[in-house]
Amino acid sequence: MNDRLKHRIQLTVAKLLNYVLVTIPLSLCWYLYYAKVTVSPFYRLGNYAIVGFYLVMFGTFCRVYDADEISLHRISEMYYSQVLSFLISDGFIYIVICILCKRIVTLVPGLMCIIGQLILSYLWCHFVHIWYFKSFPAKKTIVIFDDREGLENLINEYGLSKKFKVEQTMQINACMENISVLDKYQTIFLSDIHSHDRNVISKYCVEAGKDLYIIPRLGDIILSGAKNMHMFHLPILRLRRYNPHLEYLLAKRCFDIVISGLAAIILSPVMLITAVSIKAYDGGPILYKQKRLTKDGKIFEILKFRSMRVDAEKNTGAVLSTGDNDPRITPIGRLIRKIRFDELPQLFNILKGDMSIVGPRPERPEIAEQYEKELPEFKLRLQAKAGLTGYAQVYGKYNTTPYNKLQMDLMYIAHPSFIEDMRICMATVKILFMKDSTEGVAIEQITTLEHKGNS
Repeated sequence: MNDRLKHRIQLTVAKLLNYVLVTIPLSLCWYLYYAKVTVSPFYRLGNYAIVGFYLVMFGTFCRVYDADEISLHRISEMYYSQVLSFLISDGFIYIVICILCKRIVTLVPGLMCIIGQLILSYLWCHFVHIWYFKSFPAKKTIVIFDDREGLENLINEYGLSKKFKVEQTMQINACMENISVLDKYQTIFLSDIHSHDRNVISKYCVEAGKDLYIIPRLGDIILSGAKNMHMFHLPILRLRRYNPHLEYLLAKRCFDIVISGLAAIILSPVMLITAVSIKAYDGGPILYKQKRLTKDGKIFEILKFRSMRVDAEKNTGAVLSTGDNDPRITPIGRLIRKIRFDELPQLFNILKGDMSIVGPRPERPEIAEQYEKELPEFKLRLQAKAGLTGYAQVYGKYNTTPYNKLQMDLMYIAHPSFIEDMRICMATVKILFMKDSTEGVAIEQITTLEHKGNS
């Protein structure tokens, strides 16, 4: 058995153990209480079906939230994702139990189940993390870069030094002069390398059986959306502007209307309390209207609960927020920003059709214009309708550079899929309480422009 296969088998067993451990408290909760109070008690297979349904559901949410990515996350990050996964799964199974019982059943057994899951999940995260890095030491790694340095710093910053031991960084020209330098490394990172050099290294690494991680350029991401076809008895890639299937667009619009409508109704008491609080604080307007860009450069007015002073941009013009320390933010505004309530009025933008639930975040025309001076490709984000959440919001931060935002938005645009939209919606729940997703830019910084990329 080779090392790669052994690694995969051991990881699979560790993940299955996690699913079983978290399912044990739910199974006890079901068998000892809830199974006995259903209107029509199940026989053996019915009970197995309930437990099996929960096991599959928990495993699915673990995949969505990367809750079992042992090698890529710190213990705290993995545990947070685990807790989120089983709490959502518990919520769904509780609804199923209430339907089976035809009444609202007590939550006490469920709360005992959650306590058991909290304990077992933490123990699994702690011990499996220790086991993994003892069993699979950090791989000898080299970082190859062109103009974009600093990837090795990100590896340390994100706690991945236990997985990748960066022993050397090298400029691409030096590597191409002597490509055999890669022989002594197990893992290679390519940071923003041009296609010719990247193709040479890719073929070399595949033949040598080395792990290769590539940070793509814009052209690579755009090309990834091409359709494979055959013409002239040759393999052909057909690339067009964003043009998803009609059924996807219809499903997406129906989803937008249903979800935003239900959310507006359910959250109306919250929005009313927020509105009253804003008005009571300084007597200013409740809503803040701001011009934003959506599909094909169309300008619309986005709605937000006002979180800043009335004259916040009187002297500065259009600038991005610097985060919690921004002096323009009111105390009420600081609270509603932290819990994302300032975004709730955008549900009405979605109902109107200016926005979708999932899509590239709408940028201000003034700021987009500044980005496009340095990064002309930034306008490619406007192929799809703007969204309340999106790929860049889930995997980036407020202060993510325009180049990286564009990369992530183009990844979404290149592969339109209703399943991907659902995955992003579920993943959005994970970032709601993560502070770094709302980090601001530096004080007096107008935009997040930092890196200029070429295709």
